[in-house]
Amino acid sequence: MAIQATEKIWHNGKMIPWSDAQIHVMSHVINYGSSVFEGIRCYAHPDGPSIFRLREHMQRLIDSARIYRIEVDYTLDQLCEAACTLVAANNVWPCYLRPIVMRGYGEAGVNPFNSPIDVYMTNYPWGKYLGKGDVSEGIEACVSSWSRIAPNTMPAMSKAGANYMNSQLIKMEAIVNGYVEGIALDVNGYVSEASGANIFIVRKGKLLTPPLGNSVLPGITRDAILALAEDIGVSVAEQMIPREMLYISDEVFFCGTASEITPIRSIDKIEVNKGKTGPVTLALQREFFGIVNGKLEDRHNWFTRVPVQNHAKQPVGV
Repeated sequence: MAIQATEKIWHNGKMIPWSDAQIHVMSHVINYGSSVFEGIRCYAHPDGPSIFRLREHMQRLIDSARIYRIEVDYTLDQLCEAACTLVAANNVWPCYLRPIVMRGYGEAGVNPFNSPIDVYMTNYPWGKYLGKGDVSEGIEACVSSWSRIAPNTMPAMSKAGANYMNSQLIKMEAIVNGYVEGIALDVNGYVSEASGANIFIVRKGKLLTPPLGNSVLPGITRDAILALAEDIGVSVAEQMIPREMLYISDEVFFCGTASEITPIRSIDKIEVNKGKTGPVTLALQREFFGIVNGKLEDRHNWFTRVPVQNHAKQPVGV
């Protein structure tokens, strides 16, 4: 989906025009992939724009930077305030927010310590990431030939730009072979995650997802699914999942900020639940979309309200 430009971008504490957010070709981030980032959704609620799990996302950004020894000069509260200010300034919602912390133009070489650290934050309209728009319609996935990054090589718990070279290989392979998304195994052959989403399966009435030790990003939506499952009385556990369990699961779905909850109707051409979205996935979708669309109570206090002058305006479509 093409990025739709908005008016302003937040850069190191100031608002700058969208077109002015440029970096030098010799910036450390371009040569060595030294960045961490987040993807955050802001929804259009009846009382105005509301950002989903803003503090959790920004804390993960700070944690990701810490793992890579990147010093962020802004507190959690300051980053959250910047996100709200940006949404209000651009007057665009629903939208996707992308905070990025990167090492900029300084010295050549692998050593990153003498390169300056820049913090950018953008927001722009964005719709459905996987599938064609019907949240009950599943997608076709495959098991990738590419493994997820191995423990003690690249830190999977950091949402780092460099990690997504691995994700690109998984995604491209799936697309050229006629699938929407790829499912990566870890280096030991256990299910890890997709190119940009966590994965859940339902087997004999129990909801399962791989633990963080299987090279899994600690997904914010993943954590929300764990909470919602308990809310509605679905047994849930973090458990190592062998590849073959994907083929005999009763239900499988992806989840993430971008993918929200996306059912999977087949894996490697083997149908899941005869190609139909199963009851547990549908129940979780009803809860999740009910909350994020403002139709059900925000019982876990997941939303940060963005103060705007006219919240009844027509939101920007996608």
